Amino acid sequence: MTDMNGQDRPRVLVTGGAGFLGINLIRYLYARGYDLVSLDVADFTYPDVASRITIVQGDIRVQADVERATAGCAYVVHCAAALPLYSARDIYTTDVEGTRMVLKIARRYGVERVVHISSTAVYGIPDHHPLLEDDRLEGVGPYGQAKVQAEMVALDERARALCVPILRPKSFIGPERLGVFALLYDWALDGRNFPMIGSGDNRYQLLDVEDLCEAISLCLTLPREQVNDTFNIGAKDFATMREDYQTVLNYAGKGKKVVGFPAAPAIWGLRALESMGLSPLYKWVYETACSDSFVAIEKAESVLGFTPKYSNQDALIRNFQWYIANRHAFAEASGISHRLPWKQGALGLIKKFF
Repeated sequence: MTDMNGQDRPRVLVTGGAGFLGINLIRYLYARGYDLVSLDVADFTYPDVASRITIVQGDIRVQADVERATAGCAYVVHCAAALPLYSARDIYTTDVEGTRMVLKIARRYGVERVVHISSTAVYGIPDHHPLLEDDRLEGVGPYGQAKVQAEMVALDERARALCVPILRPKSFIGPERLGVFALLYDWALDGRNFPMIGSGDNRYQLLDVEDLCEAISLCLTLPREQVNDTFNIGAKDFATMREDYQTVLNYAGKGKKVVGFPAAPAIWGLRALESMGLSPLYKWVYETACSDSFVAIEKAESVLGFTPKYSNQDALIRNFQWYIANRHAFAEASGISHRLPWKQGALGLIKKFF
């Protein structure tokens, strides 16, 4: 497609375009002159950009849907995934078989590059930090395992000469993000102390979604031989979990504090609640929440020129500000995606005691 000045606008397919990362990326790339296509099973509910892009409502597991969305695209950014609260079957068929379908069709249609969005969940529960791109992969649970398998699919396609940059982002937040972070924001606004597994003295790296969009953009524009690799992406500046999360409570201005609980009984309790369907957290979250969790980003900095703009605290406050401005729109909603607050389960029952 060309713009009003007759300049070519590269066409980019964003799988999962109606999701949290998808919509942020679509807005980011549109502002930089790209022609966008969104493919998602969910409704595209963003009137600010809906009339400016091509919307394909379909499933990455369905060949006809992927072909329809991919036709005419120079690039694909593969963001679509079934998240950890989905069923094990949906996680596998979406994250592994869906990735295989997206990459196969991209190669068949002559797509120049497919940026594959993986996760640092591929490292499992590590025994050292920071984590490097060549560390062992050992995903925890159906989601972590599927993310590892999806990377193997991506490497297979890379071996067939398709350019497939693989990005492993830390948990990313920003406008449109709810999920587990909605628990913190809800308690902060209600003037409650916030419970934390363990002391909170561990360092847990996050990532602002705008910084992730920058990394993706670099993978679309830099020379092929420079980007056809695997990169960790995360914030450069982060403190302890207690310090970072306390920033949100301070911003709320209600004088509340992060309250730590002994890790072992908290984890055992959450395991029991999860077995009964009452835990607001899934295994990988509560099993790693009291431990250090951060990756080295020097490779992305040196090879891609990646320069994160936001610290953990910047990103949390930016997300919290969006939450405050938009909470009326999801006051009664809950779900299992990052765009909806997760059910508080048993935590909602004890909230009044904090």
